[in-house]
Amino acid sequence: MKRYAVINYKGGTGKTTTVVNLAHALSLKGFKVLIIDTDPQGSAGHYFGITPAKTLYDVLIEKVPLKDCVENVRHFLDIICSNERLFPAELKMSAMKERELILKKQLADLSGYDYVLLDCAPSMNLLNQNALLYADDVILPVSMEYLSLIGVKQLLKNIKIINRIFNKKVSITTVIPTFYDRRNKKSKDIIDSLKRVFLNMVSTPIRTCISLSEAPGKHETIFEFNPESVAAEDYYKITEELVYGR
Repeated sequence: MKRYAVINYKGGTGKTTTVVNLAHALSLKGFKVLIIDTDPQGSAGHYFGITPAKTLYDVLIEKVPLKDCVENVRHFLDIICSNERLFPAELKMSAMKERELILKKQLADLSGYDYVLLDCAPSMNLLNQNALLYADDVILPVSMEYLSLIGVKQLLKNIKIINRIFNKKVSITTVIPTFYDRRNKKSKDIIDSLKRVFLNMVSTPIRTCISLSEAPGKHETIFEFNPESVAAEDYYKITEELVYGR
């Protein structure tokens, strides 16, 4: 089972869109996939139009069995949703023993999946520390804005601290440029910067595509809403790179 935290401390990088579409693409290839939403905004669940009875709060705080908190959204694709209850959950977790490892402990018995994708909030918080300590690797979506690079620097620094304190070896293995416009010099400059920092880790970029912003309104992934779009082509290529390597 491969576990990825999808994270950037800068908001608006297409993080949830990337989680949902990568997860669906993997499931379409026959892999069993679980999305875990660790963001109190609950965007991943909203994407699929779900109002969950049980959420990640129940897993972390109430110790509810995982099977009672999992929702099926597509063939081979499940999700553990979150909502605003995760805000008080983090306060309660902060007073617990080994608070950074609560998610890892509660998911210790998780099985039956080929891939687990964690949708993380754009902030430096306890839930993200839990996600990074549970994950094997990090997927980093980066929008073609100079300010998004600030979030990258903060994340790199935090990963180094976590690895040192907890003797962990989590690392960024895939950097996904999002909102890419080949006509825009800024896009080229930012991708060039990423390639210098993340040698051989930068994936196929996700081109700007209006369908990506329209699809959530129909509770559909890009492969359902507009499978002929450039975004569907790009996410499919990234999925191939994730499974078989670049």
